[in-house]
Amino acid sequence: MSSKNKMNKEEAVLEVLSVIIDPDLGKDIVSLGFIKDLKISDSGEVDFSIELTTPACPVKEEFRSRATALVESLSWVTEVNITMTAQPQKEINANRAKGVAKVQNIIAVTSCKGGVGKSTTAVNLAYSLKRTGAKVGILDADIYGPSLPVMVSPQDTDIYQGGGMLLPLEYEGVKLMSFGFLNTDQEAAIMRGPMVSQVIGQIGGGCDWEELDYLIVDFPPGTGDIQLTLLQSLPFTAAVIVTTPQNLSFIDVIKGIKMFDQLQVPSVAVVENMSYFTCGNCDEKHRPYGQGALKKLVDMYGFRHAFELPIDVELSNAGDTGIPPVLAEPNGQLARYYSDIAASVAREISRIKFMAKDKPTVEFIEERGVVLTQGEKELVFEPRELRLSCHCAACRHEFTGEKILDEKSVPANVKPESIRPMGNYAVSVIWSDGHSSSVYAYDKLFEMKDEV
Repeated sequence: MSSKNKMNKEEAVLEVLSVIIDPDLGKDIVSLGFIKDLKISDSGEVDFSIELTTPACPVKEEFRSRATALVESLSWVTEVNITMTAQPQKEINANRAKGVAKVQNIIAVTSCKGGVGKSTTAVNLAYSLKRTGAKVGILDADIYGPSLPVMVSPQDTDIYQGGGMLLPLEYEGVKLMSFGFLNTDQEAAIMRGPMVSQVIGQIGGGCDWEELDYLIVDFPPGTGDIQLTLLQSLPFTAAVIVTTPQNLSFIDVIKGIKMFDQLQVPSVAVVENMSYFTCGNCDEKHRPYGQGALKKLVDMYGFRHAFELPIDVELSNAGDTGIPPVLAEPNGQLARYYSDIAASVAREISRIKFMAKDKPTVEFIEERGVVLTQGEKELVFEPRELRLSCHCAACRHEFTGEKILDEKSVPANVKPESIRPMGNYAVSVIWSDGHSSSVYAYDKLFEMKDEV
């Protein structure tokens, strides 16, 4: 095959592949640089790799089937061989703790309130990511009430050291570490803050996790010294928020989101446990703990991924058997729930990394107003109009959504004194009239105005 003919065929292959759009990144897989090692033989055999952002990519089989069909549509092609790969481990900042130096993504699973199913979510999220082919670990960071030793059942629970570091246990291909494995006498952890922080450092950055795609950290409840120690000692990529329908849980979750935001860790998904149950006589969802908290979180912070999980006796029992539901019944409904959560988290993390430069920006320009910009799109808001649209608890009834703000109390010349990003999907605004709890989701802002 002449060099010119070979080049023309390579261009033809890339052209047909360019119609495949990554649904999260919004660009085609050719311009994203996903096509690697393209080879074409004289007999028409085409070989190439599709290098995805993560081995947990939920659309990899769809990409494979579409790419195969598109390349086979070329008249001269006799065979197509596609290898699905993931981007190789990147060099990590040398300033990281040694134990997590080769960990690509560290994900916090948090609720700031105990008893909402956070540990169940963390464990099943980890094993769901593992099922996609990712290398995964779980760090149980709750020193006072570790759950991991009950929720999984490795045969060997003895902790060893190597090279001056703790060596994690392993169960069904996922690496594990918990103070519960070290505290073999099951004595109460009677420790003050500094000692707890030291223990967290040992089981986190002082544990040799080796190469991982995802390290899932099961956070202890609260927003105190322990949580801050974790956030400052480990380079977190994102957080998954776990809650229940009750208003008390909702209030604590808001505190957690703000804590993560202050330390520039984006919250990428929210999971509402115990949302409903379906009785045996009907398909209706019964909600004994009320409804609306999840929607309020989505409206306030613009979460792209929000999930309702049912009250399920199998889920409750699985927490005591040492076998997570996604392993006990990998084709069951519960496994499907967690598979969807894992897919969304993986996609959103990839999106954050690839699309950081396309993140919307909001600024106040005196002569124009509040300006929202994303790429070539620009929206302009009159400041008072935006102030009156605030949906915080001081401006709208928490449960009915009815406006309780007295519009006459808002001066005509009100303007933002401070605008800063709130997580990955919203901005927080402090107004000149003293109002400081306004949060505006980017999606909601786009819905409010037509493009200028």
